[in-house]
Amino acid sequence: MDDPLDPSRADVRRDLFGGTGAVRVWDLGARTPPFTAVLHCVLDPGGRVGPHVQEHDDEIVVVIAGEGVLYVDGRARPCVAGSAVALPLGARLEIDNASDAASLTYLIVKARR
Repeated sequence: MDDPLDPSRADVRRDLFGGTGAVRVWDLGARTPPFTAVLHCVLDPGGRVGPHVQEHDDEIVVVIAGEGVLYVDGRARPCVAGSAVALPLGARLEIDNASDAASLTYLIVKARR
């Protein structure tokens, strides 16, 4: 079986939504209604995903490894491995990797109402 997280299969997104650094994204292909996407993401040390609005789907972010701060509608939510944050449709999200030495690894699960 192929490794779903093979580094050569990652979609590398730089300075996402006006942020800094790179996010490597693997689409895990899980699409069974109401779920529209499951994404495995790795944010560079010290990286940031800029503010963006959830326009089409509700979303849950689950931190797998590292430490970060997720800003939901401007409100800071410190996160470590095992933390989860729910984002309803219309919410604004920013993600900061709190470490200058380690990546922040998280899953994004999207679902449509």
